[in-house]
Amino acid sequence: MLGESLEGLKVLDFSHVLAGPVASMTLADLGAHIVKVEPIEGEIGRHIGPPWINGQSPTFMSVNRNKHSLAVDLKSREGREAIHRMALGADVVIENFRPGVMEKLGLGYGSLAQKNPRLVYCSISAFGQKGPLSSRPGVDGIIQAVSGLMSTLGQHSSPPAKVPVPIADMLTGYLAAIAVLGALHRVRIGRGGQHLDVSLYNATVMLQQVSFAAYFASGKEPEKSGSAAPYACPNEAYPTRDGWMMVVAYHQSRWETLCNLLDFASLASDDRFSTNDSRVANREVLHQILSEKFLTRDTSEWLELLSSQDVICAPVLSYDQVMTSPEYSSSGLTCVVDHPVAGRMRTHRFALEATDGSEDPPMPAPVVGQHTSEALSLYGMTDDEIEKLIRCGVVRDASVNVATLNENQTEYP
Repeated sequence: MLGESLEGLKVLDFSHVLAGPVASMTLADLGAHIVKVEPIEGEIGRHIGPPWINGQSPTFMSVNRNKHSLAVDLKSREGREAIHRMALGADVVIENFRPGVMEKLGLGYGSLAQKNPRLVYCSISAFGQKGPLSSRPGVDGIIQAVSGLMSTLGQHSSPPAKVPVPIADMLTGYLAAIAVLGALHRVRIGRGGQHLDVSLYNATVMLQQVSFAAYFASGKEPEKSGSAAPYACPNEAYPTRDGWMMVVAYHQSRWETLCNLLDFASLASDDRFSTNDSRVANREVLHQILSEKFLTRDTSEWLELLSSQDVICAPVLSYDQVMTSPEYSSSGLTCVVDHPVAGRMRTHRFALEATDGSEDPPMPAPVVGQHTSEALSLYGMTDDEIEKLIRCGVVRDASVNVATLNENQTEYP
């Protein structure tokens, strides 16, 4: 099963909020053992809301499944020494502090790799470890702005728009996981570990490589086109009598089929719409013509008619409609997990599924310090050493409290 692919891989994850946690979650979903190293009070992603579920952040829980929480004071000498000992047995370190922070803590790549030359050390930041903006903070919205993405979104002449999903964070996290897997192969063939520099900025520019290719070729800024693809027409959303649907019929054969289905045979031979290039140039006129036609029937009627002749189409669904759609029901994504504080909650499992059997439900995101003793023990510390760290307040162990909470768990409605 995919969830066993990285079994035995040990990862120390110092990341917070989104990009870093997405990277470590991806490795966890593939079977790696992730120790989420966070402050005694917990990482700042735990405080992102609303909404809340019994005081817990759904945003945090959505990107921290299958991880083990170690709460430790990295400002203390004992805490840093504990991490150094753990790094000796780790395969991967992931961090997304501002460049220089881990070095100041004595936990930078140079320090840890000196003792563990096989270590893959992944640094995720807004603008990279070097460059004019490397010391600047940056979150998803800032990166969408400075990468050019925000300038391309929305309708013609509308103000800058943002993808509401934190797309820069999510993409960067997935790319970081890919980078780690590549570096682990380098270790496997005997070439040693390395320091990976993954930035939200580079990832988000890379995301737009098709648009930049068009810009390089034409020298023209991309025009805002709403739901439409700037290089193809028709390829956009149209209103129907009871909603909206997406229609993709820019291939010539599908365009001619669409014209016949709509009783618009003359459009296929109209010079303004006879080729994809001409349709793109006259998109607004064509959109108005097609919109008036699509408004005469319900979405379901159009979908049945267009699909019967292999014209690509789909309804534009709300989240409520997605939840009740047959596609979602058969996707295998949804599951219910038991969280010690949030209770039984609906969530998603890893999107990739092996064909050799079903995956087990994911482990819910941990509470702060839920696995402190377990993690320290896994990396070689004795019970006496762990107890001393707990007594001194260097680490926080919440395992006993979590066990009590689980006993009092309420049923999922």
